[in-house]
Amino acid sequence: MAIIINLDVVMAQRKMGLTQLASEVNITMANLSILKNNKAKAIRLSTLEAICKTLDCQPGDILQYIDEDETDQ
Repeated sequence: MAIIINLDVVMAQRKMGLTQLASEVNITMANLSILKNNKAKAIRLSTLEAICKTLDCQPGDILQYIDEDETDQ
């Protein structure tokens, strides 16, 4: 996957646990865990907005693009 989700890194920087973030963003622990573990295939912009608001960050702090062609070499 070319998009990497660095949610776990931002959560650690903010010292926020999965339970607290799930509660504040109003998302299930299971869905947040899927995001955190980089298993998600999609994310709603409203969810991304709520996460960014809660963690006081920008979408670019959470999402990272990696060119798969460069990593294969």
